Amino acid sequence: MRLLLDTHALLFWLLDSARLSDRARAAFRDAENELLWSAASSWEVSIKYALGRIELAKAPGEFFPELLRRQRIGSLPIEHEHAFRVTALPPHHRDPFDRLLVAQAQVERIPILSRDPAFQDYDVDVIW
Repeated sequence: MRLLLDTHALLFWLLDSARLSDRARAAFRDAENELLWSAASSWEVSIKYALGRIELAKAPGEFFPELLRRQRIGSLPIEHEHAFRVTALPPHHRDPFDRLLVAQAQVERIPILSRDPAFQDYDVDVIW
């Protein structure tokens, strides 16, 4: 199954956080799953890192490419269709990064791995 990772899901996985649900942990461990990291999440992490809201061992541009390769996580670029889809979304969520993830999940017809309760209000499958 293809799964789009919300930013916090990958960070919880890396930290082996107890906040990662058993179902989410199983999704990461299942080699049959194709895990995808959105360019929107790279953008989000980069902004939060620059603002000092996320601490990483290296800058995001050094840290994440190696991490994604090691974890066998694929990349989901932001396409124009994804960006335009955001205009059709109801305003359940104010975070622009999360709104773009919802749009990507809808366009690509893939579930999102996230604990964010606001995603439940959209026409998208959420796994947590």
